Amino acid sequence: MGGITLYPFIFIKKGIDGNRLKVLINHEKIHLRQQLELLIIPFYIIYLLNYLYLLAVHQEHKQAYRGIIFEKEAFNYENDFNYLKRRKFFGF
Repeated sequence: MGGITLYPFIFIKKGIDGNRLKVLINHEKIHLRQQLELLIIPFYIIYLLNYLYLLAVHQEHKQAYRGIIFEKEAFNYENDFNYLKRRKFFGF
């Protein structure tokens, strides 16, 4: 994990630079938009419930984490720096 978003802040692990930093910040900005759409607290509730469900199904953290609906969107578009300009409401 290189970063985490806790609205309204993005926390990035030290030592990440260059293109990876740019991609990571974009990934976390997607999470900021998701959090705003769901009025913040419901985002965290859905995120946790989705993770716990997927963890029960897959029995493996990485698979469960990558399967979270919010993470799927962020990973799919983290390299698209114009995504948030054209993203539809509830794009996840």
